[in-house]
Amino acid sequence: MSGNGSNGGRTTRDIVAKLWKLCDNLQGGGVSYKDYVNELTYLLFLKMLEETNREDLIPAPYRWRKLYEKAGEEQLLHYRRTLLELGDTTGKRGVAPIVVAIYTDAKTALNKPVDLAGLVKAIEEIDWFSAKEDGLGDLYEGLLEKTTSEKKSKAGQYFTPRPLIDCIVRLVKPQPGEVIQDPAAGTGGFLIASDTYIKAHTDNLYQLEAARAAFQRERAYVGSEFVRDTYRLCLMNLLLHGIDSMIQPDDSLEAAGEALGKAELVLTNPPFNRFPTTTNRADFSITAAARKGPMPFVEHVVRALQPGGRAAIVVPDPVLYDDDTGRRLRSWMMELCDVHTILRLPTGIFYAQGVKTNVLFLTRGRSDRGNTQAVWVYDLRANMPAFGKTRPLTTDVFKEFESAFGDDPYGKAARVDTGEQGRFRCFTREEIKARDDSLELAWLRGAVEDPEDELTEPEDIAAAILGHLKNALEEIEGLTEAIEPRGAETIEATA
Repeated sequence: MSGNGSNGGRTTRDIVAKLWKLCDNLQGGGVSYKDYVNELTYLLFLKMLEETNREDLIPAPYRWRKLYEKAGEEQLLHYRRTLLELGDTTGKRGVAPIVVAIYTDAKTALNKPVDLAGLVKAIEEIDWFSAKEDGLGDLYEGLLEKTTSEKKSKAGQYFTPRPLIDCIVRLVKPQPGEVIQDPAAGTGGFLIASDTYIKAHTDNLYQLEAARAAFQRERAYVGSEFVRDTYRLCLMNLLLHGIDSMIQPDDSLEAAGEALGKAELVLTNPPFNRFPTTTNRADFSITAAARKGPMPFVEHVVRALQPGGRAAIVVPDPVLYDDDTGRRLRSWMMELCDVHTILRLPTGIFYAQGVKTNVLFLTRGRSDRGNTQAVWVYDLRANMPAFGKTRPLTTDVFKEFESAFGDDPYGKAARVDTGEQGRFRCFTREEIKARDDSLELAWLRGAVEDPEDELTEPEDIAAAILGHLKNALEEIEGLTEAIEPRGAETIEATA
């Protein structure tokens, strides 16, 4: 998050800190961090519509000023009625569809009029002039990012670190006119970063003709987010960043995922854990009977790409080395796509999910055979410190990788293999075949055997232990599935 105003975002940070501190006062009333973020979403949305002159999206009786002018029990009752009316899905209330989507099934966790009055007063007293200079989207996103540091809320599972998102977007270079998709959108980080990048290179879209600018605002971004509360936060986040695209509240591993259509660019960080249910996609073959999780999302990404389209997907380590379905998926992917770059991410970025992670950069081929000729791997994990509460991830961590990756978003810039002592190496397709198509390509060994040994914060240590336990359970479940009887399986080489 970075402010655009002359204060460099200081006002935004101050407002976020002030609003977040109010949560401490509500803890005794049973309001969790997650509930508090939802509550702020409902209230801030009303106020921000007033500040941005977009109150035409909602009927006059349910606008911010009406709520602010009431007091006591009457204010709380009016607030509850407002949530109900704005979330009315019958379409009879004159509420814009995106507003209905945000407020569908919305309920307040506030039971005391004094608690609501405190939040309304705090929001009203915000320095909105300075906040608008920084950007209202940045203000809201600051609140979302704040939740990532609160382990109690478990909200971190929905967030990809902003420095990583920005690094990926700078490398893949989203372009005006492209359909950009995220099938596991979370709070919209990849879509918003792509939009920010495009606006920065088009003078906030003013360099585009009217029809192209409208496309960017209304149709360029597509995606799904299955978790209802996260979906609500995503829509709010998109709207406050000037994006009117409606992502869907669907599971991309069901039929609705195919309905997302094709895209020139897919950016996503899907859930890392595997779920008890299996995929239900008529167009799937490799992971058709697999449990929902990262591997089916990889198949979705490959199938969602237009020929020549590019993607970056965050995946846990097992996707790179698992046998059976994992091996077939990688072989199929390397036939259809040019898997040109893998970034091995540092330890500690995704402790909430309990796995070590990577970013796959790939381009969908224009033919269905032999698209991967070589894979470049950048090891940003070996001999690196663990990241956590005491050592936050920053943009500087990725500078050398971005330089090595080069300026070509398709991974075709001139590159240098730094050898066994360096971080960037090239592996030919033949070398990968000799490894039974495993993409677990690690070579560095150094003084820092386990960065987790350097962790000092109890929360970081506990999260690391939890991560190892989750990994162990995944491996046991995978072994169990591997020894169960199953019919003959075939590899589909075309999509």
